[in-house]
Amino acid sequence: MNRKQKQLSMFFAAFILTITTMFSGFSMEAEAAEGQLGIDAEAAMLIDADTGRVLYEKNSDVVLGVASMAKMMTEYMVLEAVKEGKLKWGQKVKINEYVHKLSAAPGLSNVGLTQGEDYTVKELYEAMAIHSGNAATVALAEVLSGTEKNHVEKMNNKAAELGLKDYKFVNSSGLNNSDLLGNHPAGNPDEENVMSARSLAKLAYRLLNDYPEVLDTAKMPSLKFRDGREYKNFNWMLPGLIYQYDGVDGLKTGSTDFAGYGFTATAMRNDQRFISVIMKADSKDSRFAETRKVLDFAFSNFTEEELVKDNHQIKGKKNLPVTKGKEDSVKIQSKDAITMTIRNGEKDEYEPVLVLDKKKLNENGELTAPIKKGEQIGYMTVKSKKDEGISFLTEDGQKQIQVPVVAAESVEKANWFVLMMRGIGGFFGDLFGGVADTVKGWF
Repeated sequence: MNRKQKQLSMFFAAFILTITTMFSGFSMEAEAAEGQLGIDAEAAMLIDADTGRVLYEKNSDVVLGVASMAKMMTEYMVLEAVKEGKLKWGQKVKINEYVHKLSAAPGLSNVGLTQGEDYTVKELYEAMAIHSGNAATVALAEVLSGTEKNHVEKMNNKAAELGLKDYKFVNSSGLNNSDLLGNHPAGNPDEENVMSARSLAKLAYRLLNDYPEVLDTAKMPSLKFRDGREYKNFNWMLPGLIYQYDGVDGLKTGSTDFAGYGFTATAMRNDQRFISVIMKADSKDSRFAETRKVLDFAFSNFTEEELVKDNHQIKGKKNLPVTKGKEDSVKIQSKDAITMTIRNGEKDEYEPVLVLDKKKLNENGELTAPIKKGEQIGYMTVKSKKDEGISFLTEDGQKQIQVPVVAAESVEKANWFVLMMRGIGGFFGDLFGGVADTVKGWF
């Protein structure tokens, strides 16, 4: 092989290597975009439980079956009714023939309910929340709304009220309608409840924040029922169960042939709480393994940090001009600190942003005296220096990283004489300025 052939051969080798590297890079980038955690489930989500900040998502807006995770909506509605005094924990519920037969249906998660016997709301709630009792859920739906059909309508209305977007409830339990012994309350005979991972996360977020007592029941690893039996919680990541995970204390599992295996979990360590969602995993075991991946990622990579201290002044924006005051400017500062859950080591990648209340300013961008110390004139928030959006499940979450900006001092209104002299000074200043400009034009 001569020298020219060798050079040509080396050129082609380098070209092929470059192309291979490029496509390898594209593949890795695509994989990272699809899901940097390698989650083996159809959809997943991770949020900060305090603010609803979205920390990770995969196919979060795809609508999928939710199975028994739909019971979180009935949990919400029971807790709401108890808080409002419309329902009492000790209230008796008589079991009818349908609920009794459903509780004995083979292959469904249930505690046995005897026809004609009275059970308390608390007993039924615990059966629903701990052992995912389907018949107990129907009994609660009936006591809440008269009929399960009415309850399903209320579930959909409550979902809209809570700001969920991708959902459809056709029954209270999350079963396939075909399993309801011919008594499906809404939808088609073989239809199921559906939601997106984002809607599930938002429901869990509202449930935890509106009714934190939900965890008092959700964290119980087993239920000792009046029939003398002990029923295990299907959340096997609770302490003492086979996939126990430090900090897990809720919330709800679910599985059907249509929905696959799902789990909406929550865990807290060192005052830091997260909510995770796994949808359509391929087995009972994998939904917990994938949840572990998400929660490991959360606790290893995110911390709540103070990004803006209270009384903070932004460089170059420490003062605002004031008109008609004894002073011609006023110092402004944040009233409170801003904290947010961020990736470890990224604190310096956020910066404060000042947003002024335009109604407080005149056309020249000035405040008008008098101004009282502590008077709010806008708010301060934070943004990423990389121009990356900060995503929250709700508007309330966004507001949690907004703090009032207030006047750091008072500015009294100047008296009439001072204002008059300023007016005169301004008039003659403008006059002499005009004369000077005219004289300059002569030469």
